[in-house]
Amino acid sequence: MEIHQEIENTLKILQQGGIILYPADTIWGIGCDATNPEAVSKIYKLKTRSETKSMICLVSGERMLYQIFDRIPETAWQIMELSEKPTTLILDKPKNVAGNLITDDNTLGVRIVKEPFCFKLIEQLKKPLVSTSANLSGASTPYSFQEISTEILKGVDYVVNLRRDKICKQASTIIKLTLDNQVKIIRK
Repeated sequence: MEIHQEIENTLKILQQGGIILYPADTIWGIGCDATNPEAVSKIYKLKTRSETKSMICLVSGERMLYQIFDRIPETAWQIMELSEKPTTLILDKPKNVAGNLITDDNTLGVRIVKEPFCFKLIEQLKKPLVSTSANLSGASTPYSFQEISTEILKGVDYVVNLRRDKICKQASTIIKLTLDNQVKIIRK
């Protein structure tokens, strides 16, 4: 199926508050409209994950990043520019996203995505997209579509029909950056 049709199909589900299984720029992920708290709750329930555990958002670029954060440390731009692989940044004081995505310390993980399907989907949605690994809480991360459990496949509202043969060996790097420029590497 062509990418345009898949974006159209996926967009309908997201706009109706549904959750999707999709190939992100790293691994297969479960996602929803990051501004919809009910959809976010569906993902926590499907993954049997506590709502105190964080999930990240994918954005299409700088403009959308500034819709979520008023202030972005200069270090963030340097890290993104120099990163050789997808890098998630945990930043302070998010806004305009579902409250159940924001952690107790008032932070949110976010990544600018370049992968064509995700980028185009987010651009058309005009909102950030939740991204969390396609596994039940405590289970190992699936690095290919074939490794995704039946519970996850049956629990989402739509499975994107692209890149099902792709195997990904790593998730994104995660770096926490505070407004006072403290840097902490969470995952390399």
